[in-house]
Amino acid sequence: MARSAGGPASFRPSPGSIPESPGVYRFRDPDDRVIYVGKAKNLRQRLNSYFADFAGLHPRTQTMLTTAAGVDWTVVGTEVEALQLEYSWIKEYDPRFNVKYRDDKSYPYLAVTMGEEFPRVQVLRGAKRKGTRYFGPYSHVWAIRETVDLLLRVFPMRSCSAGVFRRAGQVGRPCLLGYIDKCSAPCVGRISPEDHRALAEDFCDFMAGNTGRFVRRLEREMAKAAAEQEYERAARLRDDIQALRRAMEKQAVVLGDNTDCDVIALAEDPLEAAVQVFYVRGGRIRGQRGWVVDKVEETGPGELVERFLLQIYGEAAAESVPREVLVPAPPPDADAIAELLGEHRGGRVEIRVPQRGDKKDLMTTVERNAAEALRQHKLKRASDLTSRSRALQEVADALGLDQAPLRIECYDVSHMQGTDVVASMVVFEDGLARKSEYRRFSVRTTGGDVASIHEVISRRFKRYLEERSATGELDVEADAEPGLEPQAGARPDIGPEAGAGEPGAEAGAGPGGEPQAGAEPGIDPETGRPRRFAYPPNLVVVDGGPAQAAAARRALDELGVDDVAVCGLAKRLEEVWLPDEELPVILPRTSEALYLLQRVRDEAHRFAITYHRSKRSRSVRESALDGVPGLGPARRQALIKHFGSVKRLREATAAQICEVPGIGPATAETIVSALKDETS
Repeated sequence: MARSAGGPASFRPSPGSIPESPGVYRFRDPDDRVIYVGKAKNLRQRLNSYFADFAGLHPRTQTMLTTAAGVDWTVVGTEVEALQLEYSWIKEYDPRFNVKYRDDKSYPYLAVTMGEEFPRVQVLRGAKRKGTRYFGPYSHVWAIRETVDLLLRVFPMRSCSAGVFRRAGQVGRPCLLGYIDKCSAPCVGRISPEDHRALAEDFCDFMAGNTGRFVRRLEREMAKAAAEQEYERAARLRDDIQALRRAMEKQAVVLGDNTDCDVIALAEDPLEAAVQVFYVRGGRIRGQRGWVVDKVEETGPGELVERFLLQIYGEAAAESVPREVLVPAPPPDADAIAELLGEHRGGRVEIRVPQRGDKKDLMTTVERNAAEALRQHKLKRASDLTSRSRALQEVADALGLDQAPLRIECYDVSHMQGTDVVASMVVFEDGLARKSEYRRFSVRTTGGDVASIHEVISRRFKRYLEERSATGELDVEADAEPGLEPQAGARPDIGPEAGAGEPGAEAGAGPGGEPQAGAEPGIDPETGRPRRFAYPPNLVVVDGGPAQAAAARRALDELGVDDVAVCGLAKRLEEVWLPDEELPVILPRTSEALYLLQRVRDEAHRFAITYHRSKRSRSVRESALDGVPGLGPARRQALIKHFGSVKRLREATAAQICEVPGIGPATAETIVSALKDETS
């Protein structure tokens, strides 16, 4: 690995040291964070292109190289292996200079929860859940609701929430949809679980494009009913057929009935690109979705398409990968990409550029949508970029900092009358939230908010000093104040909840599962991943006034950390307090700096409140059932999951409690008795 801190020329690999094999390379900054990951058919040619003519490079590539302090590489056997390793490293390290596609908005999906006993149809956004079938995405929620309303006439499956479903079963009466025949009312036993699941499967088949057989079946039933003079039933079947046809008309027919493909189009300028995808299933447009991306280096349409295919289909379910992908330009390694997607799908995937006919016409339509999406995005982004840059500079000017605080950490304490005290740490980089680096703390101090802030700041920066000491960057015994000896080995200074479950909190093995050689700054030598608290902020913001700001500054001084600025933001008058200053800094109400600090503070408050509520709720649940003999953690959790709350459990009878798996009659009676004694 070539490494230095003196600009691109200082860490250029020596001639002949780079292999001519396929591989993946990583650029790192002075803190050893991975800032760019790339792949190459020939590592020597690719890496030499970065150092041959610096002036001729794209401006953003120049920025990346001047930010970097070193480069390393890994040799692989084939181009497919290079693609796989590049994708996994981008996902692991989240490099700031890599092309990353971002949804231009949150799209709604039509979802059917096939993993439940009685599947439910509903509208969902966000991450996909296991055991649920998704259709879409759609541009508007109302489009989904209209379609579902029409289809529930023919496929009267459950669409109510878990609470409504449970209450209907308890009172023995279905909701309104059951009375108007838009639900088969499985809540009250009007239909068996098997028959209801068959309805849900028919609903999914219709949404997947198998529409013809349902219309033909209803037409046969209508003719039979008319022949038997059951005219009311025939009229209802006629209305059902019309409802299905109206639902089908809402999805434009664009290609042949057996065509399943994704149509991808690009619109770009020198700095950004917008991508639009139309999902065609059964020849009909089933959904539409858009992404935007910052162009880090001089990237052509083919390279953008390649990165898009890897990122979007890399995490998709196998059934979401179509047989055919239509693209505006072929990716440089089209065969390798097709092979990789084919392995993921479990069948052949063809990547094509349409040249003529209906597919070319549809591509033109998608391109128009991409161009419009890019135009709309630039209108929003122009002001956003400007305001963020101005906000950071205004903060630096107001607080007397030497440079804009590119990394800001904010801390907030939350408790209920001094109990269940917790604290949050949120991170903003370049004016944007970096949620993978959020942390949370269980506070041990009982001396109020000021003492809690002192404890949390001490714990966070003790860990920072330990991480630096582990890499040899810092002699902790020489730098630390007497009486604040760093804690080695396990991490007693961090509560078990700190960072638990947060992305990027734990470290993993390096490429190939082998530990990384040596101890590099900010990197765990055994796992090769960034350490939890390896990177210091430029500015620490605490929620509070002069007392909280002084406590944070005192904690840093005790540890010998003198290169991190501190301020407090008081809620009452939105005053910015600096340590040891008698008067606050008053920022104009309309300033971008105040707006940024408010967003940072409010995000820290939200994160702390969320953690405090979950911890308090957990302690309430556990305390209510702790005294019940024979109940372990698993059975307590099963009870809460079944009834939803301790309150509902108190209202339940012993027979109802016996319905919970693992709870027998004797244990149920014990639970009823224990909860009754607790309330009396």
